[in-house]
Amino acid sequence: MTHRQSTGIAALDEMLGGGLLPGTLTVVVGATGIGKTQLGLQFAHAGTAQEGRAGMILDCAARGDSQNHRRYAQRMHQWDLREAPSGRQPLLDDFFGRAAAEPPGDYLHVFDYHGRRVTQRDLDFDQWREWQAELNAKLRGAIAFLYGNFVRGCRRVVVDGVEPADRPGESIQFNLFEYVYHQVVRKDPAWVARDLFREKYRASADAVAAHGYPPEEIGCLLLLTSQETMLDDLISRPLEEGDALANANTLIYMGKIRDGLKIGRALYIAKHRGSPCSDEIAPYAIDDGGVRLLEGT
Repeated sequence: MTHRQSTGIAALDEMLGGGLLPGTLTVVVGATGIGKTQLGLQFAHAGTAQEGRAGMILDCAARGDSQNHRRYAQRMHQWDLREAPSGRQPLLDDFFGRAAAEPPGDYLHVFDYHGRRVTQRDLDFDQWREWQAELNAKLRGAIAFLYGNFVRGCRRVVVDGVEPADRPGESIQFNLFEYVYHQVVRKDPAWVARDLFREKYRASADAVAAHGYPPEEIGCLLLLTSQETMLDDLISRPLEEGDALANANTLIYMGKIRDGLKIGRALYIAKHRGSPCSDEIAPYAIDDGGVRLLEGT
């Protein structure tokens, strides 16, 4: 049987035929406050038991309320998230020298809080160019954060805080995710190191070769905020060719459902390539332990 990565929720693992497939992309879609961040933290923390190291959180949020990752992690798992420094240019010593023994942090908030939207149609020309300039400035720090964790044994990435966009190609957040996923998470470590160290790559080539890791063992979870709140509306939405949902190996919807005179929460596995999975709609609750599927599911 192919090795699976646990979601951190035993009942959901069972619905997925044993868990998520490493080396693939899983997208979790739902409205703000539906429980995506808690599920993402459960997946990340499950790496402690399976791989001997927790996963990392790449937070792309640029406006609105805080995602509360640190508070949730502490409450759910007594996990003290260590925030990685942003804005500092990475040094070779950070990865292969004496400083390499120090953890690089397991949480990175990529953008400074702006309180503004991140799609091209919402910004004028100068504002859009400012965003692109900030993305370029932040990108190397994001690569260093990911690479530094990979060479230390991390095998799980959770990307959170991505807002809905009518045209993903016009979203700074989607541009960042696409680059990170295709050019870092799924790339050969030597290629990532070359992109990161640039003119200093030759001096680090031997150390890079000695600190390789298998990209095919890395699981990536993208938490995508939707405009739809009801689960039925999420299930009926079309998948457009080329977007993150169409390209994902596994797609999980989280939304609200009507339960008599009450509104509850439920999730549905819309897609899970390469593995049998349940086609049930599974009600869940959120408590101090995170997302918990209700008995009878």
